[in-house]
Amino acid sequence: MMILSKEDSEAPELLIGGKSFLGHKQARNLLSRGISSNRLAHAYLFRGPEGIGKQLFARGLTAAVNCAAAKGIAACGICSGCRKFASGAHPDFLLVSPEKGAIKIDQVRELIKKLSYAPYEAETRVVLIEDVHTMRREAANSLLKTLEEPPEDNLLILTAYSSGSILPTISSRCQTIPFYPLTLEETVEIILREDRELDRETATLLARLAEGSPGRALLLHRKDLVGFGKRVVDLISDPDKRGGQHVGLFLQTAETMAGLKTDLSYLLGLLRLWIRDGLFSHYCQEAPTAIMGIRKDWSSEQYFAKLQAIDRAENELNRNCNRTLVCEVLLFELQA
Repeated sequence: MMILSKEDSEAPELLIGGKSFLGHKQARNLLSRGISSNRLAHAYLFRGPEGIGKQLFARGLTAAVNCAAAKGIAACGICSGCRKFASGAHPDFLLVSPEKGAIKIDQVRELIKKLSYAPYEAETRVVLIEDVHTMRREAANSLLKTLEEPPEDNLLILTAYSSGSILPTISSRCQTIPFYPLTLEETVEIILREDRELDRETATLLARLAEGSPGRALLLHRKDLVGFGKRVVDLISDPDKRGGQHVGLFLQTAETMAGLKTDLSYLLGLLRLWIRDGLFSHYCQEAPTAIMGIRKDWSSEQYFAKLQAIDRAENELNRNCNRTLVCEVLLFELQA
């Protein structure tokens, strides 16, 4: 059963592929009012953390704008426009995505050329420009006039990471809609919806690790980060692995950890969650999730020492110290 907060249950519904879209009540309310009153802005900037559904939300809005039987922000899903949009064949939906990590000036010039023609069949042509923070300066400058005075019957939607750098001249020409991390419950429900083979405990752990970003949680799951984290925890928790003859296994595991590159920070976050759960269990007898196993033989002082060891490792990695060496030291400190 889908878990919705009271606030979300009162927000206008947005449908994606026939399923209700979780979260982002503020954006749903604002844009539903705009569609119902026929007073949408000419350009919107959806800005927020990665993996929280900005682009998916934009596609749902696109379907609603050109739906023959839309109810506010909810498209019917069965009219001709909805069917064409769902199949990726709607002639009045234009998508611009980064090519090799950036939106280039040639893409913007091609877009401007297409906008010089009237919409083919819909009342409003919708343009979705994804990850506009990757747009090169010359491309952004080329887009400015179109953003300020877009051709009639065109709606531009831009998406960007909250951490990404955007030219002020771009953001000032759009109505910015902020998107925020989802709640733990919303994130868990989306994870379970996307991967029905996952159990709720694993989904909850992924949701906690991803901090309100279902996209990031699912990416970490595909990389089996939780599975590898469990193997690391099993290694440092096994009393039979404390002899010198097992040093090689620790060194090998440290090398694998270092090979995670940017995902290593998430593994450290997973280990931090494991230790915090153990500390919680130490004082309250019950942890939020026991999926990683709980060390019963550590004192509170040892738990805090382990957290400090992870903090030191993270600081050393940020200073570009030898990654493998940092991981080796961390494993031995967590085992002790």
